Order: sequence, then C-alpha cells, then structure tokens
Amino acid sequence: MITLENIQEAAARIDGLVRHTPLVAASQIKSPITQADLALKLECLQVSGSFKARGAINKVMSLSEAERAKGLVAASGGNHGLAVARCGFVLGVPATIFLPNSVAPEKVAKMEAWGARAVVGGDDFDHCNKLARGMAERGEATYVHPFADPYVVAGNATAALEMWTARPETETVIIAAGGGGFITGAGTAIKALNPTIRVIGVEPVGSPTLHASLAAGEVVELPRITSAIPTMSCRRTDDALFAQMRTVVDDVVLIEDEDMAKAARWLWFEMGIAADAAGSAAVAALMSGAYVARPGEKITLPVCGAGLPA
Repeated sequence: MITLENIQEAAARIDGLVRHTPLVAASQIKSPITQADLALKLECLQVSGSFKARGAINKVMSLSEAERAKGLVAASGGNHGLAVARCGFVLGVPATIFLPNSVAPEKVAKMEAWGARAVVGGDDFDHCNKLARGMAERGEATYVHPFADPYVVAGNATAALEMWTARPETETVIIAAGGGGFITGAGTAIKALNPTIRVIGVEPVGSPTLHASLAAGEVVELPRITSAIPTMSCRRTDDALFAQMRTVVDDVVLIEDEDMAKAARWLWFEMGIAADAAGSAAVAALMSGAYVARPGEKITLPVCGAGLPA
C-alpha cells in the first residue's frame, strides 16, 4: 500500500504545515510504571491535537483544486475530524464531520471552532462512515478517510520518521490502534529503517479489530463494539491495509477502557501531559502489564492525542 519513500515524500509535502513534536524521556517520575527506558513522542502537542493532522493535510494537499473547492467530508471518532476541520479552515472551504454519539463534547466544540459542521448521531464509526461516503457520492464534498487511504497513512507515518530520527536506538515501539492506519504506516517506516525494532499495537478489549484479524489470518468484522473509546473503535479494518499491517506489526495487546483512564491520569500527574484515552493507550499497555517490558528496554511510544484526564 505504501513505502518508506511515500512517507518521506509526505514529510516533504507537509513540511511547514504541521508541527515537529518533541520526544521526551519519561524521567524524574514519582511512581514509575516500568523498568524500561521509556520515551514519549508528544503528538498531543500537534496542531489540532493529534497525529491525524499529518495524514489529513497530506491527503488534502494531494487533491486537485476542483476536489478541494467542493469542500471536505469525513467520519471520525474525534481526532481525524479535528484534523479535517483544520484543513477546511486552512483552505477556506467547508468541512462536514460525521461523529458517533460517544464523541467527546469538547472535540465537537473544537471542530466547530475551526469552522466545521459537526453532525453527531451515529451509533459507531461504521455508521458515520456510511453517511460521510453518501455525501461524497452525491458530489457534495470530497471524502477524506481516516485510515484506509495511502496519503493519510503516509502522512500520519511521518511521526514515526521523527521518532526514529530522534531515537534510533529504540528497540520497541508501542502504538494505539483504531482502524489500523497509523500503526501500519508507522510500522512500515520503522521496519524499513531498522527491521529489528518490535512494533506492538494496543487495542481496547471492547474493540479488538486488529487482534481478531491477526488471530484469524484475515480481516474480521466485529459483531459489536463495547468499548466507549470512539477514537479506537472500528468494527472492520481495510483489506489492503491489513495485508500490509500483518507484515510490519509484531503483536497486538488488549487493554480495558479503565486502563486508559488510569494512564491518562498518570500522564497528567507525573508529566503534566493532557492526553485523551487513545493518546494514553500505549502507556496503559505498560501500566496494566498487557505488554511486559524487560528492565532497560528502550521503548518509544507516541502520546497520540490530546484530551482531559477523566
């Protein structure tokens, strides 16, 4: 689906349109959660509040003038919607975002502050995605998929390029997974740069899309989602995306929603980092023991989305 060259091209295309976020050591901690050597890539400081800004702007900058002029439409659990709303603001075109009922109200408010029309009312992402695609198929706007688009995947993966450049000695990368786009792109970049680095995905117990698909050896559509985390809830990943993901992801571990809430509180108390549930998921994998690190293991992970700890 994408290559390291595609990701490097995306980095050049979006240079100056997004932030180069810092990588910080998880040091001077009162209550350590691991004996690993841990570093955090603060994508929660990215413009619009998450790494999603990278993929959205890369996709939008690849569109024709006619496609941009029609305006933008997307479905989202929150963060991709914010990124597309920001793209609409930058381009001066309308943006419509379809969102599930579980979306965080503050994210809706931020989308509207960017000038987007936020339509809340879907049962889940898949329901919202049908509404967004329908609007695009009627010719009313240009559709921007949150994970099954090569430009979005390549753009989001530029965060992994920055992670590796800042810390090439990394041994393991832990990444929150929803539809699978970010971890596939990041894994592609990381494995191309150093195939010995382990790439570990994290999903909610109540939305184990990738975990179930890897176990089955094919894409599995979940009969239902019980996780309350909209940015990590997806009933089915994309077939082409999964074919590439399974070649670059070493394992996917599962955590409870409450594990993410605890991790978000830990990030705020220990480091003053305001992260949403998905942004805290990789930390939660360490705190909960879903991923057991060896002492001194050099682990790098993105805090991939901003939010207020519950």
